[in-house]
Amino acid sequence: MVDETRSGGETARRFLRFLPAVVWLIGLGVLALRVPEARVGALVFTLVGLVAHLLLRGASRTQAVRSPGGRSRHAQPWPDGSVKSVVEAVREPALVIDRAQALRFANAAAHKAFGAMTLGDPIAMRFRAPELLAALERAMESGEAGAEELIERLPVDRSWGIDILPLRMAGREAPTFFLLLFRDHTQARRLERMRTDFVANASHELRTPLASLTGFIETLKGPAREDAAARARFLDIMQDQARRMSRLIDDLLSLSRIETRRRLRSDETVDLADILRAVAQQLGPLAAEGGIAVELAGLDGEAVFVNGDRDELIQVFANLLENACKYGGEGGRVVVGIRTEGDTAEAFVRDFGKGIAPQHVPRLTERFYRVEDGAPAKSGTGLGLSIVRNVLIRHRTRLSIVSKPGEGATFSVVFPARNPEA
Repeated sequence: MVDETRSGGETARRFLRFLPAVVWLIGLGVLALRVPEARVGALVFTLVGLVAHLLLRGASRTQAVRSPGGRSRHAQPWPDGSVKSVVEAVREPALVIDRAQALRFANAAAHKAFGAMTLGDPIAMRFRAPELLAALERAMESGEAGAEELIERLPVDRSWGIDILPLRMAGREAPTFFLLLFRDHTQARRLERMRTDFVANASHELRTPLASLTGFIETLKGPAREDAAARARFLDIMQDQARRMSRLIDDLLSLSRIETRRRLRSDETVDLADILRAVAQQLGPLAAEGGIAVELAGLDGEAVFVNGDRDELIQVFANLLENACKYGGEGGRVVVGIRTEGDTAEAFVRDFGKGIAPQHVPRLTERFYRVEDGAPAKSGTGLGLSIVRNVLIRHRTRLSIVSKPGEGATFSVVFPARNPEA
């Protein structure tokens, strides 16, 4: 748009330069028609005027193009076509600005990332970041490349690394334009925050049982040295805390191992119905201790084959069944089953306990997240559903949670069914 405006302005200036000559020629023509005796003189004056105009125009152009030092005296205000072609080919957002920090070109990736930008406007109208503008000033003063970080909060939270690269035109010592190359660091920053939060949460979870063990050891060495009943009670608590630490470390190692193995081989086929029967048999004694009946639904028919890793899927449904017994045991029973429809198979675990409040459901698969409902804390690590989520990501599916307070909760996973002979 700006190039078209510039072209139109240049045409208007050329017309204005030729306007006096056109008016003069029209006047001589009218004079020749009205006064026949003046035709020869008008023709001579016309030829002389044209020659003089061409000579003066050529001298003016030569003077404008070359200065006494042999270099161009007027800077080219726009990057040439080759520069634009190269910048347009860059996959990352890229902008070209001049020494006045005005936008001269933006590639398609920049328009997609930052929206519509008007060529010729100051760059500060789009990026209101004093650090970036200061970095541009330093690069323009030194003529050397620079770098800066840009964090945008609106319309979404994004983090950019910006390379400021000088573009030197032929025959010029100082760079005429500067290329701003944007690299999206948003995902890297998000992962860094996740790692930081994970380390902080893991440290907190480990610190609690460690503090408990330390306190009981000091008590046993001091006031309870000769108290046999207190010693037995404290040793039981210490054993529970040590087991909690062991479970937490096992879950952390399991989560780390799963996250490093994101791919699942296409030739891995398992019987989903057999997995659910094995899980129900494995955790049957635990459910019986809590007075909970484990019921099977849809597992007495044919095998249901899906693409999956047997050990990992056993871990998934063992976690779900254990949670159902632990947190939904008030209902007295848990249903484990399969529903098939078309080319899909849905495996589910349903409890009939007090259910989960809606505000907690979206966060249940976060690491170390626990529902605080005033009930006595259960002995979980807060990593079980996070492990489930990561295993299912590897299996290219996800966990669905449906719950209403007072009506229990259903945890289900949908798999594409497959023919093992295919």
